[in-house]
Amino acid sequence: MLPEVTATRYVTPLREGGSLPGIVEADDLGTYVMKFTGAGQGRKTLVAEVICGRLAQRLGLRVPELVGLQLDPVIGLSEPDEEVQELLKASGGLNLGMDFLPGSLGFDPLAYQADAAEAGRIVWFDALVGNVDRSWRNPNLLVWHGDLWLIDHGATMIWHHNWPTAATATTRPYDASDHVLAPCGPDLAGAAAALAPRVTEELLAACAADVPDEWLVDEPGFTSPDAVRRAYTEALLRRAEGLVDRVTIGAPTADRPSRAPGWLTGKPEAGR
Repeated sequence: MLPEVTATRYVTPLREGGSLPGIVEADDLGTYVMKFTGAGQGRKTLVAEVICGRLAQRLGLRVPELVGLQLDPVIGLSEPDEEVQELLKASGGLNLGMDFLPGSLGFDPLAYQADAAEAGRIVWFDALVGNVDRSWRNPNLLVWHGDLWLIDHGATMIWHHNWPTAATATTRPYDASDHVLAPCGPDLAGAAAALAPRVTEELLAACAADVPDEWLVDEPGFTSPDAVRRAYTEALLRRAEGLVDRVTIGAPTADRPSRAPGWLTGKPEAGR
């Protein structure tokens, strides 16, 4: 299960995210980006963050450490923003924290070039979890101490918002044409050879085991939190089978940034 700490001070909201995450300090003297159960997307966003974050870590990708963050809404009484106050009031109890990476920068493909191997592993992982939120419009990648770090996995496994669709979602193609790392020439075959054998039932069950029971209770169609965990495990295990053959990288959409590097080749466009 997730290690738990208690939030002691609400520092500031991060208005880049649609769920209005905030920076908080905790009783372990750590600083975290906190995602709230009371946010509009609800607890399933936090479930996705835990399962996908843990899976990425176990596959050797960099994800900030995750903790359960206990919140007493009283810490928000001095917050002048009414929207933030309402969010804190609605999120008493257990929330999710991600280790804050001080000095990190948002990924910019004009300033940082990932190699084909790393790009391939990240694209393959995003295809596995169905991440629709790692495009050039919103990379959800940070550069910290010269390395790429993956953040914000709330928009993954969208089939868990409608469980009857999970069976068909496991074989759905993944179009990575707009993926922020597509210009780096991702080595998908190499990534599949390295990562697919590691996606076992045991590995996925361990990732799902880290989700707190209280975020899984009362899920329609399931009798217990463990039954929901098994459903996540089974869906991801099926999706991993032959995944590389269902990933495509073609031309980006027409509204891509005009200054993007040469698509797929990683080489600057002529005249740029």
